[in-house]
Amino acid sequence: MIQLARRLFSALGIVAAVATGVLTPTLVQAQVPYLSLPATEPKYAAIVVDANTGEVLYAKRADSPRYPASITKVMTLYLAFEALSEGRIKPTDMITVSAKAASQPPTKLGVGAGGQISVDDAMRSIAVKSANDMAVALAEHIGGSEQRFAALMTLRAQELGMSNTRFVNASGLPDTRQISTARDIAIMSRAVMRDYPQYYAFFSLRSFTYRGVTMTNHNRLLDQMPGMDGLKTGYTNASGFNLAASAVRDGRRLIAVMLGGRSSASRNDHVEDLLLTGFDVMRRRSLGETITVAQSMFEPVTDGPIDRLSSEQGDGDQDGLRVIVTNESGGSIRSMAPIPDAVTIPVRKATVKAAPAKKPRGQWAVQAGAFKSKAQAREQVTLVQRRFGKVFDDADAAVGNAVGGYYRVRFEGMTAEAARAACQTLKAKKQACMVIAP
Repeated sequence: MIQLARRLFSALGIVAAVATGVLTPTLVQAQVPYLSLPATEPKYAAIVVDANTGEVLYAKRADSPRYPASITKVMTLYLAFEALSEGRIKPTDMITVSAKAASQPPTKLGVGAGGQISVDDAMRSIAVKSANDMAVALAEHIGGSEQRFAALMTLRAQELGMSNTRFVNASGLPDTRQISTARDIAIMSRAVMRDYPQYYAFFSLRSFTYRGVTMTNHNRLLDQMPGMDGLKTGYTNASGFNLAASAVRDGRRLIAVMLGGRSSASRNDHVEDLLLTGFDVMRRRSLGETITVAQSMFEPVTDGPIDRLSSEQGDGDQDGLRVIVTNESGGSIRSMAPIPDAVTIPVRKATVKAAPAKKPRGQWAVQAGAFKSKAQAREQVTLVQRRFGKVFDDADAAVGNAVGGYYRVRFEGMTAEAARAACQTLKAKKQACMVIAP
């Protein structure tokens, strides 16, 4: 329940802020919540698509080459669904596991060489456990060899419009030749639910029991987010944490793909944020409002190249980068990865210029966020002062005591006119804020 409340807060902003007591009755002005994207993370790429129309609601580096990792198995299962629908295989057919399949590294089901498993059980283990051994066994059963099956995967991908994708194995295990993009993965996700709706439920399975052992789905959002019903996670050291996900709300289905996350938890949070923001945009559009997902995103300034694709599998060259997801309008902030060398900068007062014509002080304030952690609130003070210092020259920066579990970031001692003008300046840069009256 706490988790659900937190996620709803992130999506609905003002409503949840009032519920937690972060906002007061003196609130004069409030803005839509903004999500801070992990734009400083070179591996990051994302896209949000309307599954019904194919409209791209949001895209960030959606066509940059990335390693798909185990999301590859969506195409493995697509070809299996195709073979089932054409009668070339049946769910009850028995697959004999080859030595090659049995030798695949974990995650795997663990059926030994020469052992047998039904097509249905193999597909379930791929969808739920992301079993590498079963992906290879199924590929060999359908294509004769994994190499031939991978060629069929690439061919089908090209036919579906996945122009920047190449498959060389059925599992997604490390291979620098196996690449895709966030856009291509969204195309693949949409295709599997469009072309084989009778089999899409495989991606909704929360668990799978085989020989008395029950395994749970790696996609934790199936249990955490209402409306979530698929598709697939993926991870290698080089790819980062990937997720292709789909959810339905109010009769609308969205697909979100995120590649290059720093942890499974942060990846899940960000994908959920993308979907919740997308659903909110769709709802507001239905009421006649003109808005895009991008208008609800805040992207920090980045330095240097951000699009290079690592040539290594298992590289650790991105360790220590800071990635943040935030709901600035009184919401929460989450680090997407631990930062071993992070420096905490203490709260300080904004510089007050010594001038004869000193601006009059007032009792109004501007709130620039509310956070679960006091350290995160302090970081927000530093960020706002660095980017918007001029508009807060005569204000006092303060991190208030926790109210409803949140530490509020405020710039106090402002006149009504100055507070409103400052908030408008922040809004122009897609930094959410609110004006607080005395």
